[in-house]
Amino acid sequence: MLSDIYRVGFIGHREIDNVISVENKLYPIIQDLIKHKEYVEFYLGRNGEFDVIAASVIRRVKKDIRSENSVMILVLPYSVADMEDYINYYDEIVIPEELFGVHYKSAIKKRNEWLVDRSDLLISYIEREKGGAYQCVAYANKKNKAVKN
Repeated sequence: MLSDIYRVGFIGHREIDNVISVENKLYPIIQDLIKHKEYVEFYLGRNGEFDVIAASVIRRVKKDIRSENSVMILVLPYSVADMEDYINYYDEIVIPEELFGVHYKSAIKKRNEWLVDRSDLLISYIEREKGGAYQCVAYANKKNKAVKN
């Protein structure tokens, strides 16, 4: 069993203005984590462009650097119809038990809180002080979690 699992969550706005810039900023952060941590669990949603970009960069870093010391986990707020597509893309898929029975309109917010509660570091893409991603980062700050925007 690994003694030092480092957990990293991702949260960001649904739409991103400069995808290349975000990719270029994410790559060295993820590269550093994979190189210097014993084992990394990356927690991601799939609710917007930032989630998709982060997953793509993680896959690229794992291919370029190494993959045996990390896992990319999709954290869903509820079951989705195209689950088969996700199974082939992510290392693991989790629907937290705490979200069973939660109304779908509040499930994403609850999933984001679950993600923050279990992360050592939250990597965010926040450009405006409104929306679910902003609220999630505010929640992380309230919980004294490390946040890298």
